Amino acid sequence: MSESTKDISLEKEFIDNFEALESRINGASALPVHKVRKEAISAFQKLGVPTSKNEEYKFTDLNKTLRKNFDFSSPAHPGNISSDLINNHFLPDMDTNKLVFINGIYSSELSTIVSPEDQLLVKDFSSASEENKEELQSYFAKYADYDSDAFVALNTAFAEHGSFIHIPDNKVVEKPIALYFFNDAQEEKSYNQPRNLFVAGKNSQASFIEVFNTIGDSASFTNIVTEIVVNENAHIDYYKIQNNRDSAFHVGTTQVWQARSSHFSAYTFTLNGAMIRNNLNIASDGEGCESHMYGLYLLHGKTHVDNHTVVDHIKPNSFSNELYKGIMEDQSHGVFNGKVYVRQAAQKTNAFQSNKNILLSDEATINSKPQLEIWADDVKCSHGCTTGQLDEEAMFYLQSRGISKERARVLLLYAFATDVLENVKLEPLKNYLENLISERLHKDF
Repeated sequence: MSESTKDISLEKEFIDNFEALESRINGASALPVHKVRKEAISAFQKLGVPTSKNEEYKFTDLNKTLRKNFDFSSPAHPGNISSDLINNHFLPDMDTNKLVFINGIYSSELSTIVSPEDQLLVKDFSSASEENKEELQSYFAKYADYDSDAFVALNTAFAEHGSFIHIPDNKVVEKPIALYFFNDAQEEKSYNQPRNLFVAGKNSQASFIEVFNTIGDSASFTNIVTEIVVNENAHIDYYKIQNNRDSAFHVGTTQVWQARSSHFSAYTFTLNGAMIRNNLNIASDGEGCESHMYGLYLLHGKTHVDNHTVVDHIKPNSFSNELYKGIMEDQSHGVFNGKVYVRQAAQKTNAFQSNKNILLSDEATINSKPQLEIWADDVKCSHGCTTGQLDEEAMFYLQSRGISKERARVLLLYAFATDVLENVKLEPLKNYLENLISERLHKDF
């Protein structure tokens, strides 16, 4: 069978699944959200699953990977994971709102919402599509571009499960909102496409945490899209923790829209997985916006992680700061592609971008491409990347003070990672990540 025939069959599997979805939902096909689904599947048909010939997926050929590992002609199964297993994977020492998803489907029985309803509205996406039509029409798929990215198009077309979270104006959600996504791969391969929509009202404040786990030894595939609307003067922190199994494949798109004087910070920690693609896109669409992006990836084995970020400065007097760091061992492969756009109207923009990497083996690789595109003339912008090995002078200094070579190596790597860790605002989460990374460095590096 030719390569082109294989490509067509993979796309046909998704098209057939969409037709099955339409048959199953019956009357729900009249809902406004389904009109968007139909537009998205049409966009996917035109785009096709990207290959390495696509510049945006040049180093991450998910087409080949998906065809090899998954059969999308079979419907996704709902999954069944015991509450004991679920509880073992919750973040320790943290009092949070817990939202649990099994194979992308929200479980109200396993979830716990502790914040009062006047602070925090939580619904599964399916219920919200019927009960919150106006809000979904206002925000759903308005910012995540399904016309240019096939995986966003796929997720939008199959947007049935996930969450809708709304924080009213002038409300502060004191307890973090933790979303746990579990893939059930205990008996068979699993795939899911959850969709999240977070809307933060004016002057509101909250922290979101997305955590990804796979239970079982079979392969799993997650294609998730999270849209975050940060209205005027809202303050939102968003954390993404990926410490999954070696058989887990993941495509995640986080699309952020910021209004005037809003603050948004994203923290992405990637420690394990088979093949991971993270897209973080921020539209800074108001004066006085502030955006921060921090990323840390510790890769070993044959783990492949591709971080793509975009910051689009649309209005003047905004600020963005980006710092991504990577440590790569064995045959792991890291990709960083960061783009900063400053439009002509976005005068007096300050934008800074940095990617730094350490390679610990001859077979580990990194492809780094920071980019600036500036159409305004009154701005302060900079970008840069560095790739190298551990500082031999620093290693020698520590060893001359009686520290073993292995211990010196761990200390230097931990110090390298600290630049990202120190920005985490939630103290229990910072402690958890510090311990996790320290254990990982002692074990693998």
